[in-house]
Amino acid sequence: MKTRAPLGYAPPTIRPLQMRDIEAIATLAQRVWDESRLEDWQKIHGKLTQFQQWFGLLNVLRLFPNLIRHQFCFYVAEQDNQLRGMIHVSPFNRSRTTWRVEQVMVDAATQAIHSGLNLKDTGSQLLRHCFEAIWEARTWVLEVNIQDKSTLALYRQNGFQPLAQVTSWSIPPAALERIAHHEPSFPNLLPVGNADAQLLYQLDTVSMPPLLRQVFDRHVEDFKTPVWRAIANKIHRAVQQTEVVSGYVFEPQRKAAIGHFALTLHRGGDKPHTADLTVHPAYTWLYPELMAQMAKVAQTVPGQPLHITSADYQTEREEYFENLGAERCHHTLLMSRSVWHKLRETKPLEGLQLQDMLGLQPARTPIPTRMSWTKFLKRETPPKPPKNHPPETQV
Repeated sequence: MKTRAPLGYAPPTIRPLQMRDIEAIATLAQRVWDESRLEDWQKIHGKLTQFQQWFGLLNVLRLFPNLIRHQFCFYVAEQDNQLRGMIHVSPFNRSRTTWRVEQVMVDAATQAIHSGLNLKDTGSQLLRHCFEAIWEARTWVLEVNIQDKSTLALYRQNGFQPLAQVTSWSIPPAALERIAHHEPSFPNLLPVGNADAQLLYQLDTVSMPPLLRQVFDRHVEDFKTPVWRAIANKIHRAVQQTEVVSGYVFEPQRKAAIGHFALTLHRGGDKPHTADLTVHPAYTWLYPELMAQMAKVAQTVPGQPLHITSADYQTEREEYFENLGAERCHHTLLMSRSVWHKLRETKPLEGLQLQDMLGLQPARTPIPTRMSWTKFLKRETPPKPPKNHPPETQV
């Protein structure tokens, strides 16, 4: 049941992020997020720091078409000169047909006290503003922790439906050291470059269900790294003391990529290593081989666990991680929403009845009565022969 807004209530104003909002967002995060959302805040804080450093350049670039105009897509909800919420969205693919909701932060408690509205109203307004303002997006995706009931309810209320359940695994350093003793065996292990984008695109396509493939809407360009992004990644890794090691397994007989990994090493020692792993469904024997390869690389920075994910449609991967002794960190729900799911294309006069056009209304509600079949039964009579045709004679 929705709560009516009190008289004189003014809805919050949704606008793009400004420099003066950064401190207010930090204050809001301290008030509404606990220690379980520390990782989410670190991601938001990193983006806000970059926004603050490049604020002058970003204002100039907004006047021209550029490739980084969507990297800092933040919107805030302001009401009575107070920050009530924030949303961060970003393109999911290169063609920008699918967008991702990174974070939604809402001061629900303060809003409920002052306005008496539903706790999810500000979050819904932020989401729907993005749905209307970003006209390129045909599909929206996000990941939400299954324990975060309020945020999950917000997304469900705004039309998001679950796609898959994702499990985050943590492999302890002792297990990595044990795995590294195995010598991996590959047909061909090759480094990743832009020339291999077609092979990686085919591997990504075959490794996921058709529904996810349609939602993600990836193309070959999504597996290429532009020059400007490569330079930015190199600067970012130098500042964050990280290193990315990647490779893919090439099957020469079928001329296809059957496995791919990207391992991010955190040399600072304060964060666990992270990895992305893609394996062709017909070559699940590659799991121990690729894990052994990543474990060997991780031994260059020992003493840190490795975090990796699996989806519920990857049963072989989850079984392998369980047998490996990996620990389940948390579960998230991958959800999506199409911008077309509530639109209905109709002709101007489609569905308009004759009585509506003439303004006729029945005097009373029709009451169904018993039907008499005798009215419809007619006596069958033999057909008359034509005049110019002689009557048939029996032999």
